[in-house]
Amino acid sequence: MRRINADYYQLDELLTDEHKLIRNAVREFVTTEIKPHIETYAQQHSEIPDLMRKLGAVGALGAYIPTQYGGAGLDQISYGLIMQELEAGDSAVRSAASVQSSLVMYPIFSFGSEAQKQKFLPRLATGELIGAFGLTEPNHGSDPAAMETRLKKEDDGYRLTGAKMWITNAPVCDVAIVWARDDAGKVRGVLVEKDTEGFTRIETGNKWSLRASRTGELVFDNVYIKKESILPAVDSMRGPLSCLNSARYGISWGAIGAAVDCYQTAVRYAIEREQFGKPIASFQLQQKKMAEMLTEITKAQLLSWRLGILKNEGRATPQQISMAKRNNVQMALQVAREARQMLGAMGIVGDYPLMRHMMNLESVITYEGTHDVHLLITGQDITGLSAF
Repeated sequence: MRRINADYYQLDELLTDEHKLIRNAVREFVTTEIKPHIETYAQQHSEIPDLMRKLGAVGALGAYIPTQYGGAGLDQISYGLIMQELEAGDSAVRSAASVQSSLVMYPIFSFGSEAQKQKFLPRLATGELIGAFGLTEPNHGSDPAAMETRLKKEDDGYRLTGAKMWITNAPVCDVAIVWARDDAGKVRGVLVEKDTEGFTRIETGNKWSLRASRTGELVFDNVYIKKESILPAVDSMRGPLSCLNSARYGISWGAIGAAVDCYQTAVRYAIEREQFGKPIASFQLQQKKMAEMLTEITKAQLLSWRLGILKNEGRATPQQISMAKRNNVQMALQVAREARQMLGAMGIVGDYPLMRHMMNLESVITYEGTHDVHLLITGQDITGLSAF
């Protein structure tokens, strides 16, 4: 199969040999393990068998977590490249790795006790354990500060009551990081294991998007929580928001992978498909579409690469991350739509990945901060005035 180059500004020259080795290893995994089967899983609305252990084996979980806790100890560019290659396979694959790495392993590493790190991180890194991140609630999506889930003190422990919704991995998670308000109104992170009494995991079905991913609801009915299960080093919204910053950064790279897969599919098809006696790639309107797709992909690549450098230096701001997430997901969705049109009727069938990517990206543009909310974050940063 012909591979169409999408590195128009030769960003490979900015990567180290280690970066390329990591990217190529994950790309090979996606090519051999994901792409040959993903259409079937998406069509059947079923999860990819043993996905987490496979991701763990290829080093895609907890990439930037230190090796002493089972991670790979890599930099932020490496993490971004991993997310990019995984989402070229499917957003469900990148979502699984993103949740495990940025929303579960990251808060345990950053805010957990040494005992919590030793207990959970190595097994999360291998995929032996599957994690979930409980922040969004039935009544509160874009306004997490209004959360209703409560953590009430009781003797030597706590009681957790509430519900979280639209949670990736919820039906299959072994442990969930749940964010709740305590008696003092502070936001605390709680580790809840799957067999805890009163903890129920409910699957959300009938989805048109992320069909190869397990999504659901976490319900806590007066769940007893030991004090050893509370993340000790955070008691504010800084906890969940810092997790989201890490995940949003990964999404900015992941969206590029989906866009590149769509772009390459469209260019290959346009070169091979003939109408009126010549390839449709020779027509002006098709060349316009391809040129604009590659231009937007290149801009997104530069945006995420620079953001990765700032992340490595500890200088990336949440507002910069918001801009990259919003821009790159919107770019990818537009590329998927244009590519779908270029293939005509063939664009809607599972022989090609375009419709699947397009439907997945309709979720990605909404979760972990909607497109509009990220615009308002940028607007607030520009003006100093909140529009929320």
